[in-house]
Amino acid sequence: MAKVQRPRLTFAWATVWVTIFAALAGGPAAPAAADTPVRIVALGDSLTAGFGLPGSDVFPVKLEKALQAKGIAATVANAGVSGDTASGGLARLDWSIPEGTEAVILELGANDALRGIDPAVTRKALDAILTRLAERKIPVLLCGMRAPPNMGADYARAFDAIFPALAEKHGALLYPFFLDGVAADAKLNQGDGIHPTSGGVDVIVTRIMPDIEQLIARARAARGS
Repeated sequence: MAKVQRPRLTFAWATVWVTIFAALAGGPAAPAAADTPVRIVALGDSLTAGFGLPGSDVFPVKLEKALQAKGIAATVANAGVSGDTASGGLARLDWSIPEGTEAVILELGANDALRGIDPAVTRKALDAILTRLAERKIPVLLCGMRAPPNMGADYARAFDAIFPALAEKHGALLYPFFLDGVAADAKLNQGDGIHPTSGGVDVIVTRIMPDIEQLIARARAARGS
């Protein structure tokens, strides 16, 4: 009687069976989670919204493109509102940061300083935003701002101290000054001397990128917690 040969289990078939067994067990394929883009929301004012710029040149769009160019899977939603203060950001927090958000870039405070709002009010609003995002287990990159010189030394001292103090309190990442390398450079600002040009946004994206990568790493780590 002839010996019956069993079919050989090749690597390709082994892969198929592993995938089937994983699906039956309810487990996703291992690489899928790592390849899923991290969903980031940029919560801010006109510096985030992109006042005076075409849609393709605003900070969230350029940041997302820069991440893609580095092979980093992430989306960056624009939740910037021109003229918004820290208190305004707090008031719209729930609908600005929808369910499924995995990380937040918090850029608020510039309008508070320009309007001379009491730094205690700004601090309280940002503190509340960070508290509520922490309760939702969403990692945050807090972008610092500096008071304009005309507000006086005492105001600037109180205002500028808000950001490092709150970052330390909440364990948030801190980018000390959102307009680093751009502020006071006429070539990188629009005619109002406040809002960056497209080139200015490029500078911001380049300088903030290492901190964004840390934020994404925290978001990916939180997926497994």
